[in-house]
Amino acid sequence: MEASSPCPRRSATSSQVPSLPKHADISKDQLSFLNQQFRTQEDVLNKAPHLLTALHSHCSDLTSHLLDFQTTLNRRTVSWICRSFSAKTALHNLNLSLQNLSLLTSQRGSASKKLHRVLGTELPRLAKEVLRIETIRSYLETTLQLEALVGDLEDAVLCFVNSHSGKMFSANPSDSGTKQEKFLQAIKALNDLEVLIDLLKLRPQWHHLLKSVDTRVDKSLVILRRQVFADHRALLTSLGWPPKLSTSQIEREKFSGLPNPLVLMQGDKRKSYSNSFLALCAVQHLQTRREKRQLNLLGQNVCKEQLWAIDELVSPIASRLEYHFSKWVDQPELIFALAYKTTRDFIVGVDDVLQPLIDRARLGSYSAKEAWVYAMVQLLSEFLEKRIFSALAERYKEKEIKSEVIESWLHLIDLTVVFDKQLRSLGSSEISLFLGESERVGSPSGSISVLMLFCKRPDWLKIWAKIELENGCKKLKTDLKHERAWLVDDKYQDELHFDTKSEHFLLSTRIDYRAPLIAESALGITWEMVERCQTMPATSARIQFVRSAAVRFLWYFFKVLLLQCKRTEILPDNPDDDALVRVSGSINAAKYVESKLRQWSDDVNFLEMKVAEYDTSGLGKDESTDFSFFGEEIKILAELATNWLMEIISVLLRQFETLSRAFVQKLKHDEQRLEGSTRVEVSAAMDLSISVEFIEPLDVLRSHLVLLRMSLNPKDFLDLWRCVAEGLDHFISRSGIQSLDNVSSQFETDMQALFSVFQPFCVRPDAFFPCTRETLKLLKMNNGRR
Repeated sequence: MEASSPCPRRSATSSQVPSLPKHADISKDQLSFLNQQFRTQEDVLNKAPHLLTALHSHCSDLTSHLLDFQTTLNRRTVSWICRSFSAKTALHNLNLSLQNLSLLTSQRGSASKKLHRVLGTELPRLAKEVLRIETIRSYLETTLQLEALVGDLEDAVLCFVNSHSGKMFSANPSDSGTKQEKFLQAIKALNDLEVLIDLLKLRPQWHHLLKSVDTRVDKSLVILRRQVFADHRALLTSLGWPPKLSTSQIEREKFSGLPNPLVLMQGDKRKSYSNSFLALCAVQHLQTRREKRQLNLLGQNVCKEQLWAIDELVSPIASRLEYHFSKWVDQPELIFALAYKTTRDFIVGVDDVLQPLIDRARLGSYSAKEAWVYAMVQLLSEFLEKRIFSALAERYKEKEIKSEVIESWLHLIDLTVVFDKQLRSLGSSEISLFLGESERVGSPSGSISVLMLFCKRPDWLKIWAKIELENGCKKLKTDLKHERAWLVDDKYQDELHFDTKSEHFLLSTRIDYRAPLIAESALGITWEMVERCQTMPATSARIQFVRSAAVRFLWYFFKVLLLQCKRTEILPDNPDDDALVRVSGSINAAKYVESKLRQWSDDVNFLEMKVAEYDTSGLGKDESTDFSFFGEEIKILAELATNWLMEIISVLLRQFETLSRAFVQKLKHDEQRLEGSTRVEVSAAMDLSISVEFIEPLDVLRSHLVLLRMSLNPKDFLDLWRCVAEGLDHFISRSGIQSLDNVSSQFETDMQALFSVFQPFCVRPDAFFPCTRETLKLLKMNNGRR
């Protein structure tokens, strides 16, 4: 590019334009840049101005960035220098302090002790003092806040009470607006106090402050609650509550509906009642919240209360109902009828009117139906406790009228059970009459039963259990006198041909077990006792009743079975067929009752009671523990059935042994008579039919097995004939018959006849005679060698 440039022009302008640098002074990067930008002469003319402008702009930007960097660097340098001066000053002062401290302590010769005292004693004491001052400051601030809130509450309650020239929730909006506002102010003050008091739980050392605040708040809350209750009662009176009760229809057994003022409310009356109801719920919510907090501090559980608004509905009705109840003490069926009629007639209106209000009050765990039914049941239960059962309990001690008391007591229990069932039919799934213990805690629904009175009076519960036990034993004795008590259904009596393939061992019903009718009667009486106490809310009370009445009755029935067996004499030499049938019936009854008790023990109610028993007893649970409510009773029944089954087996074996003596002696006599004869002669002379002496034992054994096959249940008969076969096998193997070589053919014939006795019960009966089968095998081997 330099060679192509015109020299005259260059020389002419040499004085104005700077001269170009020499080629040797240009770096490689600069040369590369120029070669990329200016490849031809036209590029120099066209691109040079634009490139120059771009380079000037880029240089200006770099210069600006450099100035900014210098400014930032200077500012941060000054800041660092200031901090370094401060740090240097602090380090210098610390060095001086340490030197002074060292100088002072070195003068006394205890520099390390002085430092240890300052760091180990004075500084912790100073920290404690600072913490104490901070605690006092916090205490004073909290006290001032509480004082202000309590003052606001007291002022609001005072204004609320003083504003009551008439009813709180009147139909006049201008009259009730101010009162409602004052009430809401009092409720807000109470809520604010509870929020702040909850924070005091983190400071247990301030319990005196908490106690003094609770005392003042309780006084204001009592005043507020009293006024709200008074206004609500006045409103109910103005609405016509309670309605009149017509008892003449009860006495004539005619039931018609009662008018419900709650359903008849309209417009302003309905609005006034809604406001009053919500006010009661708000006060109850705060009261419950405070009680819960106070009881939790004492480590006690909180019981769920009934809705105050429901109690206010029941309370005026209670006085009228009790008036009529008192006239019908000798006619308890009228008492239960009136209680049921009142509960039924108002339950729909209560649910339709009150349940939406409960939902508005955000009381999600409450049900209007449930609360109404519970309140009515509690009313009836308290009356029965005070006026009827208390008198019956006192009269029960007098022997002269004891029978009348028992009859009246049982009649009352019958009415109670029917009443509880009627209440269950009134409600829906919301009313849970049979909740578990964990679900009953804090919920009145688990206590909806008139039998709740026995949970509070364990002495009456004992009397009731004793009466039920006596009544059950009396029923059983009556059933035992019936001629069909020990009879078994004749379903199997005509079965002379047995089909082993159709035999089934899945037994469930009394007919399957071939148990007598008295077993079904005993189970029915027991289950009736259990069902009568199922609505009792407390699990412990139900356990006590079932153990004292139902279980003790079962033991009485066990004694009846045992006596039935003992009175039946089974002669070892010649057992009577009737005796075998009677003992078989007792065994079947024991087995049937045992199966039913096992089935009951799997029921959730009995499992719940068993768990409660373990929890109260404090016994440890392991894998070997029998977790069955009727475990002891099942064990006794199994032992009773097994013992008498073994008694039958031993009698059959002894009789067979007695009848077979002549057969064994004859075989031995034939051995001696035929000794020395040739095998061919012996075979020709012997009659290979069944021995005459062996026919009677086989016939008697077969007849008894057939009888027991029709009398015993299939499972026990299976065990019986197998045990009999095993016993006969041992008897034959130890009788010495297998040593008589010359009578092997006769012995085989007789054994085949014995096997045929068991042929109806199995396909290969010889499999249950292993010793006898081995003897026959050895005799054949010996004959073959000859």
